[in-house]
Amino acid sequence: MNEPKEHKLKVRHLLESDYETLRETSSRVYKGVPFQWSKQQISTLLRIFPEGQICIEDHGKPVAFALSMIIDFSLFGEQHTYEQIIRGGSFKSHDPEGDYLYGIEVFVDPAFQGMRMGRRLYDARKELAKNLNLKGILLGGRIPGYHKHSKEMSPEEYILKVQAKEIHDSVLTFQVSNNFQVRNLLDEYWPVDQHSKGNAVLLEWINIYYRKKTKLIGRTQSIARLGVVQWQMRRFDSFDDFMQQVEFFVDTVSDYKADIVLFPELFNAPLIHTYEGNNPAEAMRLLATHTEPMRVALVAMALKYNINIVSGSVPMIGEDGKLYNVCYLCRRDGTWDSQEKLHITPAEDFHWGFAGGSQLKVFQTDVGKIGVLICFDVEFPELARLQTLRGMKLLLVPFWTDTKTGYLRVRRCAQARAIENECFVAISGSVGNIPKVETMGIQYAQSAVFTPSDFSFPHDSIASEATPGIETILVTNLDLDRIKELRAKGSVRNAESRRTDLYDLSWTGE
Repeated sequence: MNEPKEHKLKVRHLLESDYETLRETSSRVYKGVPFQWSKQQISTLLRIFPEGQICIEDHGKPVAFALSMIIDFSLFGEQHTYEQIIRGGSFKSHDPEGDYLYGIEVFVDPAFQGMRMGRRLYDARKELAKNLNLKGILLGGRIPGYHKHSKEMSPEEYILKVQAKEIHDSVLTFQVSNNFQVRNLLDEYWPVDQHSKGNAVLLEWINIYYRKKTKLIGRTQSIARLGVVQWQMRRFDSFDDFMQQVEFFVDTVSDYKADIVLFPELFNAPLIHTYEGNNPAEAMRLLATHTEPMRVALVAMALKYNINIVSGSVPMIGEDGKLYNVCYLCRRDGTWDSQEKLHITPAEDFHWGFAGGSQLKVFQTDVGKIGVLICFDVEFPELARLQTLRGMKLLLVPFWTDTKTGYLRVRRCAQARAIENECFVAISGSVGNIPKVETMGIQYAQSAVFTPSDFSFPHDSIASEATPGIETILVTNLDLDRIKELRAKGSVRNAESRRTDLYDLSWTGE
């Protein structure tokens, strides 16, 4: 067997293909302690935060490992447990917008100990914390030498003696020598660690280069001001007249310094009267010829008025020649994206020939991650749950209902989505009618913004709602940090409490 005579070390990010080596190395380091990470859990960690998973390889084989997350420390405080951080290996505590890098695992192959591998790993972590502009690094440090002294002194006394260099602890002494400061004792931090008697030390390395994020340009805002338009159906003589009315609402809502404005489903339907003489399906396809000019105009408005515009929905002819019901997100940075309606009602199929889309998206915006479900789609709880699993905190629902019965179906489903996914949900509808236009009928709506149901939210889970049947706007402030706090500390935690050991949810579309 030809082993290399010289070492060739390299610090790199962990790969899924390193899993077996990770498992084998851990078993040699933590003798008698079962390896706690499954391959799926490591895959999850690599998916949500690949930059934080570091290893050192020697001639291509990993020999030292460091696993990390980002957390919002205010949600955990000075007293927490290892389980609260890793959430059963789901890593749901990871928050890309958090303030600290949290070390959840470090170990070095025994054959390579004494070669300052740990120092290299911590230097890499420190560099990562600087690059991500985090306040620093936190970790629950083991005190494996404590079991030798547990009968004669308390954990606090032991920690003080290690700090005073009267006792050497293989882990804590190393941490202190690497500029980590002791914050406090974490009792019952990791009960399986018998050498530490379940205790740990909350340690902190401070990033002196940290800049307060409130001063950073382009940071995701915690408070989102949402403008919801309750749109009056009326006849317009031309596309330009229609866009003038759209711009009026964009201008009005932007005057309130809103971050997002939401329009209803098929809000350009008033233009369909210009195609009188065609059957409803033909008229809707002709209406779709206005969609691209409208999208271009909305992107320009988003830039002009410094607001993210969610277009409600409009008909669009796809590359396959089919007719789709599509909502556009026109961001104020000049970019745009779209969400197709996935579920088509029998009437939409029969009268207009709409086809269902095949993609479900979550959009990144400067106020966080948002999702869009068009009308009927909100009645399918799987969709909002999938969006929530991808980080959505605000769901926007443009709708069009002709009766109060239909409206209440949308409203109650939207409220259920807010409660079960612990997110904000806004619904925007149309009122009035378009005389002498086949299939348009009369519209009924009461636009609203819904919240989760817990102590820190309105008792009826309604942030605001419009007067039914009139054209108006709602302007509502939404604290997205409260969503994050609710999911971590709420009286019930729907998303976290899912029994994925019994059932799961996956996207099988394109």
